[in-house]
Amino acid sequence: MNSIAHPPESKDEEEKRQANQRDIELMTKVSQGDVGAFQVLVETHQFAVIGTVTKMLGSAFEAEDIAQRVFLRVWKAAPRYQPTAQFNTWLFTITRNLVYNETRRRQRKPTVSVEARELYNYHVVTDSHAVCPASYAQHSEFEAAVETAIEALPDRQRTALLLRRNEEMPYLEIGRRLSTTEPAVKKLLFRARTNLKSSLRHHLNS
Repeated sequence: MNSIAHPPESKDEEEKRQANQRDIELMTKVSQGDVGAFQVLVETHQFAVIGTVTKMLGSAFEAEDIAQRVFLRVWKAAPRYQPTAQFNTWLFTITRNLVYNETRRRQRKPTVSVEARELYNYHVVTDSHAVCPASYAQHSEFEAAVETAIEALPDRQRTALLLRRNEEMPYLEIGRRLSTTEPAVKKLLFRARTNLKSSLRHHLNS
């Protein structure tokens, strides 16, 4: 009995298949606690995730925060990951679920999350007469912790972050200041925010 001949894969299909296989291999390493493999996975997919979230929420500002939460989910779920579907399908299912959760949260309580405020603005404008002394002291303690964490960042991450934070400088202009590309600046900022979030985890969870 003759076997059925299948048409050869197109170049695009072959590249997608190879990319998916690389992602699966990376996830296998991530499931074993390989931080380097996780970093490669993040760098490969972070801009696609941020772009998807931006389109769904209509807010580039909050997209990076949600993207970080997406990859945190990926890290936590890695030991249970099974490649029963394309990695991209699995990744963007997580992304969509987090965006839907954020949308529902906004509908219940339309305010910016504490993490988004603190990790992206690094200050909260409050009426000092409207808060109790304990809350004000806690806020001051958090701001001091943020500044200490920023100072501890690697030089280029700290510089990119401060230019973005204090001067609201566009990515392209930050790249010119640092003699690097716009995508490289985005990676620096992503790493800086990831490092800050890790340093401030105790304060954010308290």
